[in-house]
Amino acid sequence: MRAESFGSDRPPAGDAGTAHVPVAVPIAAPGRPHFRALPPLSLYVHVPWCLKKCPYCDFNSHAVPGDSADSVPEQAYVDALVADLETALPAVWGRRVETIFIGGGTPSLFSPAAIDRLLAAVRARLPVAPGAEVTLEANPGTFERARFAGYYAAGVNRLSLGVQSFDDASLVALGRVHGAAEALRAAEAAMMIFGNVNLDLMFALPGQTVAAALDDVRAALAFAPPHLSFYHLTIEPNTLFHHRPPALPDDDTAADIEEAIVGALSDADYLHYETSAHARRGHVCQHNLNYWRFGDYLGIGAGAHSKLSFPGEVRRQLRWKQPRRYLEQVAAGVPLQEDVAVERATLAFEFMLNALRLADGVPAALFAERTGLPLASVARTIGAAAERGLMEPGPTLLKPTALGRRFLNDLQQMFLP
Repeated sequence: MRAESFGSDRPPAGDAGTAHVPVAVPIAAPGRPHFRALPPLSLYVHVPWCLKKCPYCDFNSHAVPGDSADSVPEQAYVDALVADLETALPAVWGRRVETIFIGGGTPSLFSPAAIDRLLAAVRARLPVAPGAEVTLEANPGTFERARFAGYYAAGVNRLSLGVQSFDDASLVALGRVHGAAEALRAAEAAMMIFGNVNLDLMFALPGQTVAAALDDVRAALAFAPPHLSFYHLTIEPNTLFHHRPPALPDDDTAADIEEAIVGALSDADYLHYETSAHARRGHVCQHNLNYWRFGDYLGIGAGAHSKLSFPGEVRRQLRWKQPRRYLEQVAAGVPLQEDVAVERATLAFEFMLNALRLADGVPAALFAERTGLPLASVARTIGAAAERGLMEPGPTLLKPTALGRRFLNDLQQMFLP
């Protein structure tokens, strides 16, 4: 799963991050989740347009109207984002935003002036942590050095660049709008302007060999980025690749490619801290880390998801997906398409679905803190997972073993209600 789902890198990095200011909450009714303090809060902003829809993409993204970046309704959409945020304020009142992630789609279709207006509007309406990580996703196909500098001046302090591959043939096979030369120029500029950069790449591409995948690793490492994301290309429903599948490496070759990538990045002193994420020490993605630790996030924009904790319940929200419909619904003061409470029996599974992606796991105490449920409610399942060698035994840490990371889906499914 890519971070927004979470967005590619989604699915942000800094070093230690900023301290979370806990918000006390009233005691919940018996039998309902009880939170001593609310989790950290992040803000996700979704920009739904791309120059072209990639054949593997199952995100809520749409080709720009008229096939021209100039046809994106930039001003109207930023107006809608601000209105959406204002509608959401009662749900997050008094809480501080720890990280901001602007994902898509292709947010770099928007001008630096639009991003500046958006971030100014956020800061005018919500307290934002000092030095908060502010990430923007960019496509090398929209690269301009002055544009990158403008984003930095607007307050973006981390760039996530969707390279996918540095090989021209692979980029053509993936339907990308940029070539290898553009990817190299964009990565060079990103490192010079931001320094704090994630490079998004994919592996197990059509016709890819271990040697070709390692060429991509070497090309990425030449820039010494603080953070790298490597995603296994999978065929998802409702994508062009699902209807016209390309010839992908077989499972054994894909496993060999992944092992070679992880080994090469480890040798280069990158920490493989999450299923698809590798970082130099001190540069893990703070925004995504909040997801994996089952923190809260408010999502605004077309199709954006939110997970918010309240006294006695956790709610999941979904904004209207289709951009035109989203603009209409925000104007009518009804940006939410769905707003539902997470069932108590599902909370444990959702927590483990996220936390067990982390190589170092999480403190066992975090389960009660973030779900509002006693750890005893999953103690039997944890014991069964430990007996099967999928989780480390011990009362203080919820951590997958090497075997558990290899069979992560099986481990996570053990916690299904």
